[in-house]
Amino acid sequence: MTAYLIVQQTIRDANKLEEYRSKVVPVLEKYGGRFITKGGSHKFLTGQGALADRVEIVAFPDMAALDAWYNSSEYRPLIPLRKSAVIRETESLIAVEGA
Repeated sequence: MTAYLIVQQTIRDANKLEEYRSKVVPVLEKYGGRFITKGGSHKFLTGQGALADRVEIVAFPDMAALDAWYNSSEYRPLIPLRKSAVIRETESLIAVEGA
């Protein structure tokens, strides 16, 4: 069953985020991940969602592939770069299984 990574964040440093993105995409692809939305293309219809200026969704073949990516030796060193690029209090990464 397809699994989705939902990322919400507010950018602190666009240059660092671009560096992170350039490094993370090959790792995502190695584990079957692919972006199905692009950041900044969202709008909140209800709720207090204004904290995040980016929302992205990445699809993986299944939850095992998502977990393998997140816990991989290739991705773990990129986490500090991601965290330095965003305002930590606005960031969330949520893993969900599709229906």
